[in-house]
Amino acid sequence: MNPGYDSLAHEYERAFPEPFRTPLERHAVGAFVDSVKESGVAGQVVDVGCGTGHVTTVLREAGLPVTGVDPSEAMVGIARESHPDVPFEVIGPDAGQWTALAEGHDLAGVLARFSLIHVPPERVPAVLESWAERMPEGGVVMLAFQAMDRGRAVVSFDHAVAPAWRWHPEVMADHLLRAGFREVWHSMSRPDDEHRFPECHLLAVRSLEPVPQDPVSCGCRVE
Repeated sequence: MNPGYDSLAHEYERAFPEPFRTPLERHAVGAFVDSVKESGVAGQVVDVGCGTGHVTTVLREAGLPVTGVDPSEAMVGIARESHPDVPFEVIGPDAGQWTALAEGHDLAGVLARFSLIHVPPERVPAVLESWAERMPEGGVVMLAFQAMDRGRAVVSFDHAVAPAWRWHPEVMADHLLRAGFREVWHSMSRPDDEHRFPECHLLAVRSLEPVPQDPVSCGCRVE
């Protein structure tokens, strides 16, 4: 999430004019919507790294009180023009402030699709903790990220726009657990002609359960 997205915003919109590229993405976001509604938690939903706003609009049309946030002024500009009835906000590059617009309100849900991949791994725990501080028990988080099958690791990869990392799902789930979120499920899709790496959708809920003494990420390597 850096100025590269500003310079490529219109090209990005032409390349990805629809909210979802696969049925799995569509169903995963649908499951997020259902989980937020069924949780009974009142509060704001934030689409972190909303880009040009297509998925934020899907959430809004499904009845969630959602705001899309993104550091790219150009991406948010396209989102506002394309979806004038949906609220969007430009936010700073500090991921810890990505839900600042909802200050004073509980967070009922956070959706972060392929946005945490641009946060340096050592900063991700603090981001998750900042969400947990604002979210009552039962609130819902869903992450989507490029992943790997083997090795409990976090590995950098050559993203076209900005520095990025892909995560082993167990390591991401462990960071969520340490921040106060319990994994409910995750799905993995295989690489294909349009996807170089496996991709993971992971849904977790805010939990007050004690954190295990031996987290999975012990011994995790970052490359």
